[in-house]
Amino acid sequence: QVQVVESGGGLVRPGGSLRLSCSASGTIFNIHDMSWHRQARGKQRELVASITRGGTSTYGDFVDGRFTISRDNDKNSVYLQLNSLKAEDTAVYYCNVDVSVLAGSEPLTCYDRDYWGNGTAVTVSS
Repeated sequence: QVQVVESGGGLVRPGGSLRLSCSASGTIFNIHDMSWHRQARGKQRELVASITRGGTSTYGDFVDGRFTISRDNDKNSVYLQLNSLKAEDTAVYYCNVDVSVLAGSEPLTCYDRDYWGNGTAVTVSS
């Protein structure tokens, strides 16, 4: 099994910053793409940012340079730096990891699957 856990959310004032963290653990052989999504109350879940194992990043259409995604492959972790936060950034932020799961070692066998964390809440308010 694979576990995905987010942290770093909280209450911040407009213009403030937060650093979200996500760590994956379990029978993971390799992690491929990692991404952050968010869902505001009454809205659909939307892509915030994604990053490949090699470090190529992609951002959602609404992102205007205030957010930065990064990863640490040795720690099976991905991060999202949120700067200049606005009230409309208020949402639950979810981490998704695309992994090769170890199914057997003799012979070495893996299968690809993605996993979601339970989310971390970000609230931007004065």
